[in-house]
Amino acid sequence: MVNVGAYGVRSSEAIVVPPQACILSVGAIEQRVVVDPVNEWRAAPIMSATLSCDHRVIDGAVGAQWLQEFRAVMQSPVSMLI
Repeated sequence: MVNVGAYGVRSSEAIVVPPQACILSVGAIEQRVVVDPVNEWRAAPIMSATLSCDHRVIDGAVGAQWLQEFRAVMQSPVSMLI
């Protein structure tokens, strides 16, 4: 995992180096304006996460599923305790 957020970088794309199969790059958390479910504007903390996969080892669809689970855990970390 590469944490470039500690340096204030918004996002990056890490390069997979063998024997790695994938690498996760995490950007800085920053406040951005979003529209909530009731169509009202509000500020929300947003973090960028990029997963680079070696497609000889990991199919892109499997990487996308992993990122969906990662997003769910980041949005609700209490769910890991259950």
